[in-house]
Amino acid sequence: MNKFLLSISLTVVALFGAAHVSAANEEVFTWTCSESKQFKTTGSMEKIRLTWETKTYDLDRQNSLPGSLRYKNTDTGHDLVVLGNKAMLFNIKTGNRLADFCQTAEMKSGKLPHLFAGAEPFVQN
Repeated sequence: MNKFLLSISLTVVALFGAAHVSAANEEVFTWTCSESKQFKTTGSMEKIRLTWETKTYDLDRQNSLPGSLRYKNTDTGHDLVVLGNKAMLFNIKTGNRLADFCQTAEMKSGKLPHLFAGAEPFVQN
């Protein structure tokens, strides 16, 4: 029984360690906004991790209008709306716009946000 529990414990530790290493290797995107505000994101088009004011939030992709992407954390109220040339961060629980006219370095050079890679209708031929 003790060997079995030890085996399970080692497996769990290995899995969490692999997940931590994988998360550490994700590319971090810095978004600079008006009024000298800033946030960072990692993740994919379906789920992102947002770092805002030293706190981290997981946001899931939501249905949105054509030409935009939307990510929400319904528990905290964080709501990120990404358009082709800018993003806006809201807290829908408090009704506040936290950051406006946010762009990554690639967006400042005229490219689409990295989150649009492979998204319809943003597939570039």
